[in-house]
Amino acid sequence: MAEEAPRANPTDTSTSQKNPVETEILNVNVEREGQQVSAKWGLHPGLKSELTPDEWKELTEVMGKVTDIVGKRFAEILARGQKEAGGAA
Repeated sequence: MAEEAPRANPTDTSTSQKNPVETEILNVNVEREGQQVSAKWGLHPGLKSELTPDEWKELTEVMGKVTDIVGKRFAEILARGQKEAGGAA
């Protein structure tokens, strides 16, 4: 998660140091419904609008790989937990 300092009076350093503003620019979400696991990703609309078509294509390919890895790993951990609990894998 990226952090952006709040806009403040340049002479007032107390505000910018104590209260950073967090801006979520990239999000990966893994969801489970029963045995089904899905992983999705999203990008802040402001950043998305600044990407060139080639950059968007590259990011889409990389994030597709990321969500595959995260989703598969989550499914493996879920299956292992069910097996250890005596449930069907």
